[in-house]
Amino acid sequence: MKLIGTRLADVFEIEPIRYGDKRGWFSEIYRRDVLEAAGVDFDFVQDNESLSAISGTLRGIHYQLAPFVQVKLVRVIRGSVLDVAVDLRRSSLTFGQHVAVTLTAEAGNQLLVPAGFGHAFLTLEPDTQVGYKVTAKYSPESERSVRWDDPTIAIPWGLDSQSPTLSDRDACAPLLANQPELFD
Repeated sequence: MKLIGTRLADVFEIEPIRYGDKRGWFSEIYRRDVLEAAGVDFDFVQDNESLSAISGTLRGIHYQLAPFVQVKLVRVIRGSVLDVAVDLRRSSLTFGQHVAVTLTAEAGNQLLVPAGFGHAFLTLEPDTQVGYKVTAKYSPESERSVRWDDPTIAIPWGLDSQSPTLSDRDACAPLLANQPELFD
C-alpha cells in the first residue's frame, strides 16, 4: 500500500498494490499494520456500500456529529467517482477547503476522509458501486449535510451546466455559512 498526501493535511489517497497474472489480479485493500506504520490508526466498525444507477449521481456533502463522528476509507468497487473531502473544522487553517480525487475500480485507489471532514462523491459512470469503512455507526439523528454547490467551497464537479441527480435531502442542504453544528 502506498499513502499519498493531498493538499489538505490528514486526507490521504491510498494505492493498494495489485498482484496480477493471466487469471487477473489480487489486492490487499486494507492492511491495518501497514496503515498503523504510516501513522494512520483507526478502528473501523461498519462497512457501507452504495449503488448509483446513473452517471451524474451526487451523494453528499455528509458528516456526522459527536459521538458518531466518522473517519471513512472509501473505494470504488465498480465504475468511477469524483470523491471529495471538505474540511469542516472551524479552527483549521483549511476550513471550507476541499480535496477531490478520482477513484476508479480499475485503479483500485482509495480516499481516507478524516474526522472533521464532510464527504461527497459524484458518479462518473452508470452502475457505480462504492464501498467504505467507517469508524462509527450510522446515526440518522447525528447526520448533517452541506449543500453540494456551495459557492464558498466551490467544488469543480465538471458537470458542464447539467444538474446532478440528488436525494431530496441533499437538494435542500444548507450552505456552509448556515451550519450551526460543525467541528472545532
